[in-house]
Amino acid sequence: MPPIKRGRAALAKNKNKKKKVFRKKICKFCTDKIFIIDYKDTPRLQRFLTEKGKIISRKINGCCSMCQRQLTEAIKVAREIALLPYAAD
Repeated sequence: MPPIKRGRAALAKNKNKKKKVFRKKICKFCTDKIFIIDYKDTPRLQRFLTEKGKIISRKINGCCSMCQRQLTEAIKVAREIALLPYAAD
């Protein structure tokens, strides 16, 4: 196991690191005042899917929890009717 560096060099290294400042993500549905997410609106639902066809998580896309639940239900219904793919080719 390598020895732990202590002293001025280690302190200077930590001071030079910048803290990442994260901006709070805003729900796109709430800002557009869309309160009911429709499964037939496939272009909008497509933006919340990855290239492989997975649903993007709430942490990444910035939706509020209520909208994310409606979004997942709408995507699942659209997949069942074959408006959206289960997996990309």
